[in-house]
This record gives sequence, C-alpha cells and structure tokens, in this order.
Amino acid sequence: MEKAKVMVCVTQQKTCERLILEGYKLIKSKEDKLYVIHVVNERENFLEYANDGEALEYLFNVSKKAGADLTVLRSKDVLKTIINFAKSNSITHIVMGSSQNQGMEEKAGIGMQLQNALPDVKFIIL
Repeated sequence: MEKAKVMVCVTQQKTCERLILEGYKLIKSKEDKLYVIHVVNERENFLEYANDGEALEYLFNVSKKAGADLTVLRSKDVLKTIINFAKSNSITHIVMGSSQNQGMEEKAGIGMQLQNALPDVKFIIL
C-alpha cells in the first residue's frame, strides 16, 4: 500500500486543532507522514492579534502530539507555496478548513486552484 503523506493547512486559530486531528486519522502506519503547515502572506502582519502567538503555540503542541512538525512559511504567493510544499514532499492528502472570514467564491477558488494544480492529491475540506 502507498505511504500516506498528509498535509494539514492551518491558520493561527485554535479551532484548527480539528484539522490536525482529522489529518492524524489518515495516518495508518509508521511509514506514513503528517505535515502541518501555516503559510503567512508576507504583506500581512505575522502575529496581528495578541492571541495569535498563543494559538500557534497551541497548534504546535497539538501537531507534536500527533507526530507532526508545524511548519510556518512566509510567502508573497500563498497558493504557490502550498503547491510547492505539496509537490516537494509528495503529499497524498490535503486537509483544510473552510474559512468563515472568506467569501464562498474565494474559498472555492483556493480549493479549486489547489485541486487543479494537484490532481493526484485527495482533498478533505472540513
């Protein structure tokens, strides 16, 4: 059976714990790998709100318990960064949340663009 390489895309919100746990459920053997990534747009403040750092630390600990590292990347092109990370790590599954603060158009757009760029990857959107 093919090794699962699961990438969970998180924001700096504690509610992303459910995404990490969902990604963890996809790990079936020691050969499988779980990646948790947070991509920050270079044009935005990294820790804009006082609790962002606390939330990231919380997600870091949740990731660690699930056997994953939390990778934080800064980028001018968030979409391209996610695609490149997925390709360079041979990702088989991507778990991502549907964001409440983006319009349906934008959400669907990001999901669709990722799916078009990564046709062999299975997407789980919660």
